Amino acid sequence: MDTDRRRGGRGRAVRLSALLGCGAVVLAGCGAMPVTGDVKAVDASQPGDSQVQVYAVAPREGASPIEVVDGFLESMTSDDPDFRTTRKYLTAEAARTWQPGEGTTVLAKAPNRNGPTIHDKERRTTETTYTLTGEQVAAVDAQSSYRPLAPSEYDQMLHLVREKGADGKQEWRIDIVPDGLVLGQSDFKRLYRSVNKYYFADGRPDDESALVADPVYVRNRTDPVTRMDTATQTVRSLLEGPSNWLTPVVDSRFPEGTALRAGVTSLAPDDQNVLKVPLNKKADKVGRNACRMMAAQVLFTLRDLTSARAGQVELQGARGPLCSLGADEAEEFASDRGSPSPDSQYFVDDEGRVQRIPGSSKGGGDPEPVTGPLGSGTVVMGAVGVARDEQQAAAVSADQQHLYVSSLVEESEPAAPVVTSNAKRTEDRLSAPSWDGGGDLWVADRDPSDPRLLRLVDGAGEPQEVSVPGLNGGRIESLRLSADGVRIALRVSRDGHTTLHIGRVERHGSGEDEQVSVEDLRQAAPQLTDVTAVSWAGRSRLVVVGKEEGGVQQVRYVQADGSTSSSGVLPGVNQVTAVAAADDDQLPLMADTESDGIVKLSPGDNWQTVLKGGSSLVYPG
Repeated sequence: MDTDRRRGGRGRAVRLSALLGCGAVVLAGCGAMPVTGDVKAVDASQPGDSQVQVYAVAPREGASPIEVVDGFLESMTSDDPDFRTTRKYLTAEAARTWQPGEGTTVLAKAPNRNGPTIHDKERRTTETTYTLTGEQVAAVDAQSSYRPLAPSEYDQMLHLVREKGADGKQEWRIDIVPDGLVLGQSDFKRLYRSVNKYYFADGRPDDESALVADPVYVRNRTDPVTRMDTATQTVRSLLEGPSNWLTPVVDSRFPEGTALRAGVTSLAPDDQNVLKVPLNKKADKVGRNACRMMAAQVLFTLRDLTSARAGQVELQGARGPLCSLGADEAEEFASDRGSPSPDSQYFVDDEGRVQRIPGSSKGGGDPEPVTGPLGSGTVVMGAVGVARDEQQAAAVSADQQHLYVSSLVEESEPAAPVVTSNAKRTEDRLSAPSWDGGGDLWVADRDPSDPRLLRLVDGAGEPQEVSVPGLNGGRIESLRLSADGVRIALRVSRDGHTTLHIGRVERHGSGEDEQVSVEDLRQAAPQLTDVTAVSWAGRSRLVVVGKEEGGVQQVRYVQADGSTSSSGVLPGVNQVTAVAAADDDQLPLMADTESDGIVKLSPGDNWQTVLKGGSSLVYPG
């Protein structure tokens, strides 16, 4: 069993796990569920075992304070409708005011309860207190947004009193309880799943607007509070608007106040694979173009839910259908639609020339130098970044002092560097470059005397310094822009460690007066004390190479909100110095290694060497 255990007592809720013998009928329930015999409580579910269900059990007559506390904690891990049984452990007033939907505290393990605290002699028979403790590793707010935290001590009080029940008997009940749920990681992963809802990048014309993923957590099964299935919870969250962190840079095309029609608790495609979404009257007057964009938000949001994956979405207002949009049509709003051949890869060979590997997902052709001075070897290059439309590229010289930009479609003479670092040491000079979805070029100058994050509009002109107020004395070592251009992944060194942070790219003004900053940095993988490399690997996922404190190097997937899954750890590979992934998860993951050269990991396969020589392999972006 998992080590998620509560000390000093057994929970009152019953956990039942589907047996293999139930086979395909597990979703409908086992046909021969026993109805007699002893029921034994299980302290914790197996990590990631979504088949385990917990059934809340009401407190027994004459239950002791410790039984009430344990029963309440176990009942919180159940699918108890509206937490009606869970509230039976509370006093009448506490049951009325407790708000389980106000967020979730995620602990490394299920909470320990310490106590009781004995009050003075006159009060010890009428009240007592227990303290819930544990190591908090994350928090989920009322918007269902997940935020990882550096491990910290959790300490909350449960106060119990004796209250007269309906039968006139005095029973122990909890009268002071924190709002929200308190769950160990294994229960949290069993009860919730990560989904992406989508909004449009702010400040762009409709014909250029791209969808941005906003990850949230919803219940795996029916939500106890709303009684909605997973798909309906997800659409409801979409309609409520973006998370607070993403709100400054995205916009929803749904009119303010738009919600699902009252009483809707289930959404599923019909036999024509059309998903009909009934909305309230707030959406009735929306224009056709805005309606299509609303439908695209729904289609992208539900594409990862097998039960609700639809070929077409039809939005329905109070007076009937508003518009419909097919899944293929929705692709015009994708953030990665700019690259004509997204499976191409680029790298720097041993002679410092930029080369291209065409059609890598289909076996790949032979590497060939790119068109223009970057492929000629006139200047020996050390790292490369390719624009998403593959019309131009940027490369940093082998000594990391100069950044060059050149066309990939026309021959030209070598141009002067667009950025030069004045740092004395090679490792203090320029980072590898990265392009955002709008065609702007980004690079970090790591000069200790003047560290800067720089942006070149369309890869040309005078470099603009981008302010990053949340660095707190740290230095940017490397960076990668998301395809939507509103998020940036930064490796930041400080106090002898290099950690991963995600920042929000805010743009104010337009043209030459546009001001850009990276705001509200948040640590994306706090469990990794040293991060070696990072790359975006989809609309809301990154692949990260790093080490935990005292651990060995690992390669794993991390969500943009910092959450991870047990399936996120990838097969081991030695001495990785750089990593590259595409937005399409069917394309191979690539890595630079010190011992094996450039290697790739295709879906369902093991790492294989692609090139013994060369480095800095990248996908466009």
